[in-house]
Amino acid sequence: MARRRKGKPIDGVLLLDKPSGMSSNRALQKARGLFGAQKAGHTGTLDPMATGLLPVLLGEATKFASYLLDADKRYIASLRLGQCTDTGDAEGQVIQERPVPLLEPASIDAAVAQFTGEIEQVPPMFSALKYQGRPLYELAREGREIKRAPRSVSVYHSRPFDAGPTGFSLDVTCSKGTYVRTLAMDIGEVLGCGAHLDALRRLRTGPFDASGMVTLEHLENLGDSERMACLLPMDVLIEHLPRVMLDADQSARFQQGQGVMLQNRTSVVDDDPVRVYDEHRLLGIALVEPTGRLAPKRLVNTAEST
Repeated sequence: MARRRKGKPIDGVLLLDKPSGMSSNRALQKARGLFGAQKAGHTGTLDPMATGLLPVLLGEATKFASYLLDADKRYIASLRLGQCTDTGDAEGQVIQERPVPLLEPASIDAAVAQFTGEIEQVPPMFSALKYQGRPLYELAREGREIKRAPRSVSVYHSRPFDAGPTGFSLDVTCSKGTYVRTLAMDIGEVLGCGAHLDALRRLRTGPFDASGMVTLEHLENLGDSERMACLLPMDVLIEHLPRVMLDADQSARFQQGQGVMLQNRTSVVDDDPVRVYDEHRLLGIALVEPTGRLAPKRLVNTAEST
């Protein structure tokens, strides 16, 4: 007999303000525990040092995590000039110190501009990328250096502000896969003094911004009903997809994994995904075949929906 998963079948999206000093997985587990949810996941890991927006997906919402994995992100980064660390951020050991020249705003703007647009980045050794099945950070801790191929990423917007004698802040909007640590180090090299990432806060992931974030401390101080009110419905993850409504008979067949014929095709395109609903709830995602048939792609377990 299969073991029943502990917890309640709670579905939804929590915009968590991850605290500094806590891993993304630890923050996820604490949030899951506060809701008593059966299952949870997150999209877009933040380093322990970083703070800010960590979308936590509960229950059936985890089935749509892939729609955030490719999302663009916005950060506020703090760069410390004159010091290079082995990790590229403030959690590492200082391995080099250089004098910081008197930098005019125009010099900082020009350095930052070199890393705006589509750029090439070499991923840092202290990252979760795998080499022969092992994370690079494990090899880095053993003192090993593995050659990494550069990757193309996009920095859509990068604005320096609050410049001081030892550093400045950066407002960055970028594509998935962008290492802000590497961005800080590369800018430091152009400025001639080196740099590392001193602090990082994420303010946006895809359609979600900082305005809806809640902290773990805030959640701990709420009652059950107030805590549940902090959850967004899981279909916020797929609101960009066209919406299709099914009648009762079609819904019953769709939930059993059977294809159904789409009556109105004015808002959909062949082979594109759509979000499918009955009168009351989200049923899942389907692909529209050229014949007008809806082919189920990802079904929601409505028996456990809350």
